[in-house]
Amino acid sequence: MTALTWGDAGGRLALCLHGFPDSAWTWRHLGPALADRGFRVVAPFTRGYAPTAVPDDGDYHLGALAYDALALYRELGAPADAVLIGHDWGALTTNTVAAQPDCPFPRVASLAVPPVPAMRPRRDAGVGAYLRQLRYSWYILFNQLPGISERSLGRLIPRLWHDWSPRYDAEADIALTLAALPTAAHRTAALSYYRAFVRVARKPSARYIDLHRHWDGAPHVPMLYLHGSADTTLHPAFTAGVAEVVAPAGGSVRTLPGAGHFLHLEQPAGVAELLLGFFAGDAPHGDRPGPRLGT
Repeated sequence: MTALTWGDAGGRLALCLHGFPDSAWTWRHLGPALADRGFRVVAPFTRGYAPTAVPDDGDYHLGALAYDALALYRELGAPADAVLIGHDWGALTTNTVAAQPDCPFPRVASLAVPPVPAMRPRRDAGVGAYLRQLRYSWYILFNQLPGISERSLGRLIPRLWHDWSPRYDAEADIALTLAALPTAAHRTAALSYYRAFVRVARKPSARYIDLHRHWDGAPHVPMLYLHGSADTTLHPAFTAGVAEVVAPAGGSVRTLPGAGHFLHLEQPAGVAELLLGFFAGDAPHGDRPGPRLGT
């Protein structure tokens, strides 16, 4: 596993997980902002995204993704004050880790994809909400098509960026995403996140099964959930209950007006301040370090 890092090695660990269609470079604004406030930011290219290896076991269940995050956390010393931040698939991974009864992170942040229990619409949501969500989620079904979806990523990835964050110039991010998917094996890996999620009857490998049991649970630790008001990946009916789900563990919800799905790239300063306020205990400002690539 290869990661980008910002900040001093002795700083408070912030582990940042990217989603699809994206790469670890999605944290290139928040990484320095958190490093300025005393954090050691580590943003891995998650399994199957180059230069991280394509895993031999071919397992992309949420239990496997959570296993990777926790293994990296332990490799980095397992500090008691570490925080976990995830966006999109990284958010689903963060939600899975936060739902573990023995979650080691005292606080976590989830961006754009709430915990699964929060995505259950209220009874009065109406059929229209479900039909609109099916329209929003068309790409999930498309990503189930073997071969066809792999060959179409060059067109699919730009379209998703445009649809999900239409006010944001994503040209650089699209190039970085495609660079992280250089071969057919890497592209299959990225799409396999969706295939494993949809094919729920297929159990994860024994190594991951205990972690996977909690993929649809509520957080056991305080969670800050951030969502863009212009994000069209989820119908509002599917995020209306987030506060109720995160509140029992001391969490909170904030909506960023005008932001789309990639809210941390569209409004990095606002997102950084919300994260820093939630995590608290920040170090004084220092020189802004550049990213380092490490394995």
